[in-house]
Amino acid sequence: MRRTVFVKKRKRQVTIRRIMLLAVMALTAALTIFLSLRIYAQITGAPSLSVPKATIFLDKNGNQIGDRFSLERRYWVSLDEISPMLIDAVIATEDRNFYKHNGFDYRRIAGAVLKDIKTMRKAEGASTITQQYARNLYLTHEKSWSRKVNEALYAYRMERFYEKDDILEGYLNTVYFGHGMYGVEAASRFYFGKSAKDLTLEESAVITAIAKGPSVYSPVDNPTRSKERQQLVLSLMEEEGFITEQQKERAKKEPIRLKTQEWADTKRVAPYFLDEVWREAERLLAEKGRHPAEGGWTIRTTLDPHHQQTAEEVIAKWMPDSGLQVGFISMEPNTGAITSLVGGVDYAESPFNRATQAKRQPGSAMKPILYAAALENGYSPLTFLSTEKTVFTYDEGRSTYVPNNVNGKFANQPISLAQAIAISDNIYAVKTLEDIGYKKFSKMAERLGIDTQFPESPAVALGTSEVTLSDMTKAYNRIASAGVAVEPMTIYAITDAEGKTVYEHPEQKGKRAMTEQDAFILTHLMTGMFDPVFNDHLIATGISMREQQSRPYSAKSGTTLSDQYLIGFSPSLTAGIWNGFDKGVQLSNPIDKAASKKIWIEFMEEAHKGKAPEPFLPPPGVSNVKIDVETGGIAVSGCDRQRFVYVKEKDIPQKLCTDRALREQRSSGKGDDKKFDLFPFSFFE
Repeated sequence: MRRTVFVKKRKRQVTIRRIMLLAVMALTAALTIFLSLRIYAQITGAPSLSVPKATIFLDKNGNQIGDRFSLERRYWVSLDEISPMLIDAVIATEDRNFYKHNGFDYRRIAGAVLKDIKTMRKAEGASTITQQYARNLYLTHEKSWSRKVNEALYAYRMERFYEKDDILEGYLNTVYFGHGMYGVEAASRFYFGKSAKDLTLEESAVITAIAKGPSVYSPVDNPTRSKERQQLVLSLMEEEGFITEQQKERAKKEPIRLKTQEWADTKRVAPYFLDEVWREAERLLAEKGRHPAEGGWTIRTTLDPHHQQTAEEVIAKWMPDSGLQVGFISMEPNTGAITSLVGGVDYAESPFNRATQAKRQPGSAMKPILYAAALENGYSPLTFLSTEKTVFTYDEGRSTYVPNNVNGKFANQPISLAQAIAISDNIYAVKTLEDIGYKKFSKMAERLGIDTQFPESPAVALGTSEVTLSDMTKAYNRIASAGVAVEPMTIYAITDAEGKTVYEHPEQKGKRAMTEQDAFILTHLMTGMFDPVFNDHLIATGISMREQQSRPYSAKSGTTLSDQYLIGFSPSLTAGIWNGFDKGVQLSNPIDKAASKKIWIEFMEEAHKGKAPEPFLPPPGVSNVKIDVETGGIAVSGCDRQRFVYVKEKDIPQKLCTDRALREQRSSGKGDDKKFDLFPFSFFE
């Protein structure tokens, strides 16, 4: 008996020793693992939390008009910018002990392991928010033990070096929510058309539900499953004390109103414009020593949503279905801010920007550039030249050039510069170029911002050199800005992902391209294209737009065999349009030829709608006089065709219209002595 008791006691002691030994071994192993993890974490350091972030584009009013992303559409937001209800929903659903554990929920892990053993497969997940964040950043979603081990290692390092709120913020910004949306902000904008900070309880539960499986619980693709999962999320929130039963029941009954169509609509806003913005942003960021690939930029652009929408609508209305293409651009004279831009009929079909990249012949739209140089070199609106059919020789007499007018007719008497620009007379333009010289013309074009080389040929006066619409519109915009060399721009400011302002557009400096007086006189001359008939065969080129015109515009059109230009401005807005075919097919259809004027005038009228008409105000040194059209003399009783004209004070005519010698000179065709004639337009009377 005593021996039996001894043996039992001995066995118990051995068992206890073994248990103690196992406990010591387990503790030693645990300590070894813990110390190894500490050493591993110290050696490897803090893991990077950097992720790709989408760049956001805002219009001039601060409203989002688009984004740009490298791999993932993500808008990073802080915890303060996320609805507390969404944060509570995520914690209740994904990791109720998030703020209590050190990266691992051991009870959940043990339960998951047991279930995996029972089912003989890796069926049960037990990842904490930290582990899921680690997986989102560094790993795949493959179900394997090696991935789980790596996930744990990353999670431990993250918990060692980062605060809980940093981890939670990162997780909420990296979760995939389907349809290309990463992070709660992108998901909130896509599904509900609002920022994550504005989500309601029921919306927060929907967003949280999607994270379990975007392909299964998307409210767009699977509304029934989404609703079921949403109600589970609400129940879990109640269990954790985040909401009351009454709040839960109310949220379950609240209908879900998705705004995904609104998101789709925003993706179609000004794609050609946003391409130009990004090109400019890349250049500006590089100049600041930053890398565009960093992402997370917020770029406030110059886009005026009303102007852009108007441009797109009138183009859609008037562009024929013939393959005709379009380039359109508008900008502010005083700032150079580009307010709208269209680079083609269909961006999805062709992202090539015909407003900024295509070089085409501007035709007579080049003439105001020529006349800017002429005004600087002694011409005035009342400079008369005879414009009969003329043969011009050039290239040291080896070549000849015989220009015609569009209607095939020529004036039967000398005409003034004012008349020549209104009716787009080609003989007058070529004579002017020969008179002032190619060098002065080229220098003026360069100062006005036109980047092209002009050959020494008489035809360049008629716009045969290829240019971009953006350069031509810039040139007109400098005329509209009273001659100041304003540079076009698309960006007001750029801030980085941390909200720091990296770039802010400086004020435009007052460098001049031409004098204020010449700029105004040329502006006034270009209002002539909207004037009525000058005589029985000379017709101003913009008469077809006159019926819609409600305010003063200064403009010039240009037509070649395959291109049509029209560029003009009011005191507050410049707009230019090009129409043509990509492969240079000739414009033969009257509908194709009419498109540019219809689009331009309708855009300008709608863009100015609700605003009082603005006059073009003359600067000091410029005076208006009433003159007689036929003679250029000061109008008095007895001269029927009387109009106002603006000239420099030194160019005010000294003779009356009734002067016999002046009348004989005009009727005889001897007009090359640069006397005076008219500029008519009712807005200035």
